[in-house]
Amino acid sequence: MKSTIRQIHFDEAVTALKILTRELGHPLAHHSERNASISSWLQHPLTIPLFGDKELRDKWVARLFEQSYPALGRRRESTKLVDGRHELFILYERIPFPPTSVGSFRFIDLFAGIGGFRLALQSVGGQCVFSSEWDKSAKETYYRNFGEFPFGDINIFSGEHLADDQVRDFIPNHDILCAGFPCQPFSRAGVSARNSIGLKHGFACETQGTLFFNIVRVAAVKKPAVMILENVKNLVLHDKGKTFSVIEQTVRDLGYSFSYKIINAKTVVPQNRARCFMVALHGEKEFDIPEFKGNPLPLRSILEPEPPRSYTISRRLWLGHQRRTERNLARGTGFTAHTAILDKPSNTLVARYGKDGKECLIPQKGKNPRKLTPRECARLLGFPEEFRLPDTDTPAYKQFGNSVVVPVVTKIAKLLAARFGKSLAGRKLSPK
Repeated sequence: MKSTIRQIHFDEAVTALKILTRELGHPLAHHSERNASISSWLQHPLTIPLFGDKELRDKWVARLFEQSYPALGRRRESTKLVDGRHELFILYERIPFPPTSVGSFRFIDLFAGIGGFRLALQSVGGQCVFSSEWDKSAKETYYRNFGEFPFGDINIFSGEHLADDQVRDFIPNHDILCAGFPCQPFSRAGVSARNSIGLKHGFACETQGTLFFNIVRVAAVKKPAVMILENVKNLVLHDKGKTFSVIEQTVRDLGYSFSYKIINAKTVVPQNRARCFMVALHGEKEFDIPEFKGNPLPLRSILEPEPPRSYTISRRLWLGHQRRTERNLARGTGFTAHTAILDKPSNTLVARYGKDGKECLIPQKGKNPRKLTPRECARLLGFPEEFRLPDTDTPAYKQFGNSVVVPVVTKIAKLLAARFGKSLAGRKLSPK
């Protein structure tokens, strides 16, 4: 008998599986990782859902066929299920950046933020098979753009309390490991702030500084062909270079080559944003990280012609910026606030930018200067116009301030795909 083609929209599928899991009284119904388990499984339905079991998977499949309806018109296929009688397609037409069902390579997105690495690697043919992010609002933004709710605390999947076999079961097989691990313990501002209040920084910061070793644990167990890591440029100088030496030697001890370069993204986005990019290749020679040459891009190229008046800062705030700037210049220390030069790249966008906007104030004729809008911030990081922003400004500023520059990662990813694409695609990987 010829099978009937049926379809269901992704968001409708998510809702159906949430309801069913609750009806079944399954422990996953109240698990902190429920949303991640459901959305991740929908993109990879041949697997057993994390924190689920085979019985739950089979019931999910049955419910999806019950909820689906005959396909009409054009289909945008992402994942496909077959039950012998029907072919079911999960539609991602409502998702701006849907997953690829079959990629030339697989990657995981650790410390994923809002998906800068994912945008870049998907654009060159990669298939994301696992994502993890701690921040709740960043996870929401990731979900609305990729149709996947990232898993949370990376320690759940790679902590010291787990045996290697457990890590191996939690993390899917992959070719490329991406991680923009937390930078605050290593950044110049972060070190200064921690010193001022007596807190530890670098690897001594137990909450964030040691998360690098979670990456190491995953790499040691799963042995991906490539690792792409990103952090602030101060990582190289932190603790007189000792921190970076530990990172490099640790990676090399796992059997990887190690290359790094400080890249200022000002020639691909109009922002002075210098970051340390590291590429490690398993059993290969060092990777030649590309140069980013050319003329710096002007800030005015990404500005909105008529931004809302709400982004103009108050007279009180502007006068306060001027007083603090004058005082700090006189003593030769501290942050300063000036209006931006629109024919040059902006200063570095930081996570705290939404607080007062002092890092980049746009001059306005006859008015106080204004802050950048969230959409302008997205453009400063190279995010496409289709990228869906958070509903409120405060999390948007934080998320883009913490993000990776998408065009930089894209250029690196293109070179890696060109060098390893065929060999990566030919590796024997299990469905998990």
